[in-house]
Amino acid sequence: MVYCPKCGASNEDNARFCANCGENLYPERRRERREEGCFGERREREDECFGLPQGGAIAGIVFGLFIIILGIGIVLGADVGRWIGPLILMVIGVLIVAGVLYRRYR
Repeated sequence: MVYCPKCGASNEDNARFCANCGENLYPERRRERREEGCFGERREREDECFGLPQGGAIAGIVFGLFIIILGIGIVLGADVGRWIGPLILMVIGVLIVAGVLYRRYR
């Protein structure tokens, strides 16, 4: 049985259109709809962060490394509190610049 994506009616396995509403049972894949947002193009399915593909994973890795570095600094007795703020700003700035450069040259 094949079920209609529109009305949910069951149809024969070899049917191409719904017997109840006439909807195509095997619609073609639609291309991603793009909208213009305040930071450039937006996609229906967000897989970018900071303008980089898989940017969420990249940001996670960068922030994970940042936390590891902070932990090492604490273990070694460094004054970590003094450089936490500037490091966070630098990491975010690097991610934004990388996203802009990626979008510019792809």
